[in-house]
Amino acid sequence: MDTREIVKKYNFKFSKSLGQNFLCDEETVDGIIKKAEVSKDDTVIEIGPGVGTMTEKLLNAAKFVYAVEIDKNLIQILSNEFNNYDNLKIIEGDALKIDFSKIAEGKKNVKVVANLPYYIATPIVMRLIKNKYGLKSITVMVQKELGERFEAKPCSKAYGEISVLMQYLCSVRIVKSVPSSMFIPKPKVDSVVVRLDLLEKPPVHVDDENMFEKVVKSAFAMRRKTLYNALSRGMGIEGTKLKEILKISEIDPKRRGETLTIEEFANLSDNIKKYF
Repeated sequence: MDTREIVKKYNFKFSKSLGQNFLCDEETVDGIIKKAEVSKDDTVIEIGPGVGTMTEKLLNAAKFVYAVEIDKNLIQILSNEFNNYDNLKIIEGDALKIDFSKIAEGKKNVKVVANLPYYIATPIVMRLIKNKYGLKSITVMVQKELGERFEAKPCSKAYGEISVLMQYLCSVRIVKSVPSSMFIPKPKVDSVVVRLDLLEKPPVHVDDENMFEKVVKSAFAMRRKTLYNALSRGMGIEGTKLKEILKISEIDPKRRGETLTIEEFANLSDNIKKYF
C-alpha cells in the first residue's frame, strides 16, 4: 500500500490535534512487524492505524487484527480499503478509554503493534502496561526522546519517573530507529521503535505498588533537589523521621532521585510504608 497515494485518493486532511503523522516507508513497516515477532498465532491490536499502511502487513502476518481508530474519516478509508479481509475488525474509539481486556479475553498471544501519536504516547503506554489486559507484548513507535527515557539507566539525563515505572513492569528494548523522513507530514523529530515485554513478575519486590509509585514520582518531581528535600515535600514526612528512613535504607539524603536504582526505590518504598 502506498501511503501517499491513499492520502491523495481520499483527499485526506491531516489533523494536528490528533498528532497524525503516517509512516510511508514499506521497509520500516516490515521491520516493525519483524521486531514485534508477529505470527499467524497472534491477535494484534493496532492503535492508530492511519490509512492502513501497517494494517495491511499485519493482516497478512497475524491471525486477526483489531484496528483502534478515533478519526471517523480514517475509519471510512479503512473500511473501504480492507472490506475484503475477514480477519480485521475496526473499532472506533479512544485508546485511553477502551477496555482492551474485552478484546484480549479468551485469546492467546495478544500483541499491541502501533505507531503512536507523540502527544498521547506516554499515557497510552502506561495504561497498557499497568492494566496488562492479557497482553503478551507491546511494540510501539514513539518520539526518540521518549523511547530513550523508557530504557534509561540511573545517573543518565534521560532517567526519570517513567524509566523506573516502565522497567518495573516490562523488559524494555529500543529495537529500531526511524528518521523523520519516513513520515508524512514530516515531523520535527526522529522516532524509535520500542519493544515492551510485560513481566509476569517485577524484577524487585515491593510491599505496596501504590506507595512505590508515589515515592518514585516524589523523587523526580524536583530533579534539582536532594532526595531528602524532594521526599519531605512530596511525601510529607517529618524531617527527623525521613533521615531515619533514609539511613535504614542505606541512602545518603544528599543523593538525587536520578541516582537511585529500581532496587533502592523498592527498599526505600517499603521502609516509608512502615512509617505510614
